[in-house]
Amino acid sequence: MDHHFVGIPELTGVPRVAVVIDVMRAFTVAAWAFSRGVERIVLASTEREALALKESHSGWLALKDGAPAAGFDAVNSPGLLRSCDFTGRTLVQKTTAGTVGALAVANAPLVLCASFVVAGPTARFLRTKDSGPVTFVVTGEGGQADEDLACAEFIARSMAGGDVEAAPYLHRARTSRAAADLAGGLRSGYHPDDVDLCLEIDRFPFAMMARQEHSLTVLRPVAVPDIPSNIR
Repeated sequence: MDHHFVGIPELTGVPRVAVVIDVMRAFTVAAWAFSRGVERIVLASTEREALALKESHSGWLALKDGAPAAGFDAVNSPGLLRSCDFTGRTLVQKTTAGTVGALAVANAPLVLCASFVVAGPTARFLRTKDSGPVTFVVTGEGGQADEDLACAEFIARSMAGGDVEAAPYLHRARTSRAAADLAGGLRSGYHPDDVDLCLEIDRFPFAMMARQEHSLTVLRPVAVPDIPSNIR
């Protein structure tokens, strides 16, 4: 199937199906947030918008990448997020790459956000929808981030059915520049376990779908059952 792999700057028009990839760390963090009880994630275009949304909605929380900052309740780190209890909360997320990519394709009929921790469920969801060619938005490094490309290619291969060996794709991600920067402590808001947590294949059993709800772009988990081996 002729899938497309593009960076955010290369997006033209509105794709029919978009899968936005950010492995390190936005959409790993989003999956962890859902696992910690978050009901929905609202994607913000700026930090100012994120804080304004939080302040205008009682009980909402806000998350950003980089160092902790006044008004924000969490940072873009799965290692720092995994011990939180966000049961029933709405989280507003603003990051440098992942949320930017999702908002760039927000008007597409189907938008999924993904990383390795939800790669298998994402592929199965696309197979059950018979989605056809997918535009994979590789958000890191202007579309050249190897961890995001590896994840996108793994999902694309998995969509075709059969067992796909994850190890080579995870190796590419582990040896990427983003992983080196994280392991070296070159990114703010970092936990030593972040790289390992970003490379836990299929850690969670859901896909993550972004939809327009009123004037907001909202990400929610979507349960994806396993596909019995006799019909793969």
